Amino acid sequence: VQLQASGGGLVQAGGSLRLSCAASGRTFSSYVMAWFRQAPGKEREFVAAINWSGSNTYYADSVKGRFTISRDNAKNAVYLQMNSLKPADTAVYYCAASPRLSVGTLEYEYWGQGTLVTVSS
Repeated sequence: VQLQASGGGLVQAGGSLRLSCAASGRTFSSYVMAWFRQAPGKEREFVAAINWSGSNTYYADSVKGRFTISRDNAKNAVYLQMNSLKPADTAVYYCAASPRLSVGTLEYEYWGQGTLVTVSS
């Protein structure tokens, strides 16, 4: 599976962005898909994940209620709708694929290249 993240940019606090992750490979629908982020000088951290069918979603406490993860298996894509953005959300955002659900980076076999989100105050 190859992943390509896009949609990052500069937004003011309180604004919204929608990230997209395009996947190649016929087995996309069998993977758990997730978004992680890494701020300058910090560890990469879990943001959200979605199971293969889209019926179950999981969020870090820091984004719960503001971010929504979704997927479209027909388009081999996963999305992250980010609302009420805060300066603390500034980071490079990565999409990732894993055969099983995890909030840890080690379980994820495939990674996109990352897209930068900058939230100004």
